[in-house]
Amino acid sequence: MHTSRRSTLKTLAALGATGAGVSGTARAQAYPDRPIRMIIAYSAGGATDVMARAMAPFIEKYLGGGAKLVIENRTGAGGGIGFGQLAAAAADGYTVGFINTPNVLTIPIERKSPFHWEQYDLIGNVVDDPGNFSVHTDSPIRSLDQLAAFAKSRPGQVTVGTTGVGSDDHLAMLYFEKIAGVKMNHVPFKGAADVRAATLGKQIDVAAVNIGEAMQAIKAGSPLRNLGQMCPTRTELAPDVPTFKEQGYNIEMSSLRGIAAPKGLPVEVRERLVRAVAQTTSDPEFLKINAGLFTQMRYLAPAQYRTVLRDTEAQFRQLWTEMPWGDK
Repeated sequence: MHTSRRSTLKTLAALGATGAGVSGTARAQAYPDRPIRMIIAYSAGGATDVMARAMAPFIEKYLGGGAKLVIENRTGAGGGIGFGQLAAAAADGYTVGFINTPNVLTIPIERKSPFHWEQYDLIGNVVDDPGNFSVHTDSPIRSLDQLAAFAKSRPGQVTVGTTGVGSDDHLAMLYFEKIAGVKMNHVPFKGAADVRAATLGKQIDVAAVNIGEAMQAIKAGSPLRNLGQMCPTRTELAPDVPTFKEQGYNIEMSSLRGIAAPKGLPVEVRERLVRAVAQTTSDPEFLKINAGLFTQMRYLAPAQYRTVLRDTEAQFRQLWTEMPWGDK
């Protein structure tokens, strides 16, 4: 009798475990059964926001099941607010977001933060956009040497707009100050769209924005002049714009923009998101749309993306010991 009872209990336990497994699989297969938030840590109209909105319909298509992505801009603190909200969200696949370097790496280096890149499940990197300095076309400045001379004649007065302390734009400004032997006035904004608007309104002298963002604005008719792009060689996006290195300023800086989710996604859900993003970045229709956005694509699968973030973080930690940027 006791043996029979034990056997019955084992059978029930096995059935329960099987049921739980089936339930979990069913939930994964049903995903997504409600809208997915995509958090953008910068303002609407900026390059990350534009890319997110361009990708969303394709990610929805490849996720299938009537998937719907809802873009949410959570701006402030150089991206820190949006990155923190992404890290704190439930790891259920219904919150994803873009993470941007160097901000997602530099903010935890310079101050206590509620996020670190290792708190995310990486879905894939999408963009690698080199830095650039732009001015209004009415500006007399036409080269980096002219900018250096202008800044020397006005110590601390030349205003440079960036997307925040510790951003690629801000670090590039600091590098330029060091190499040129000048002091400029840092003006942080919530996003690149705000930086461009301030430049077009002649509220600041220089816009430190990525070359793709600048070219997109120029294509749309904005009166901007690019002074130099911060990459080893000229990009196809702007073949007529000289690099900083060509002009005697050895500065290379860019912004990676990738998609991540809170750490701990169900395996099946994570795999579906990774696959949907990878398929989107190779979709001919999406690539045609992207060409009009002047965005330099660089897809990195999660393992590659993790390696790049780890190595880049180590470089920025070393930079912090040599040239701390937090109070600049």
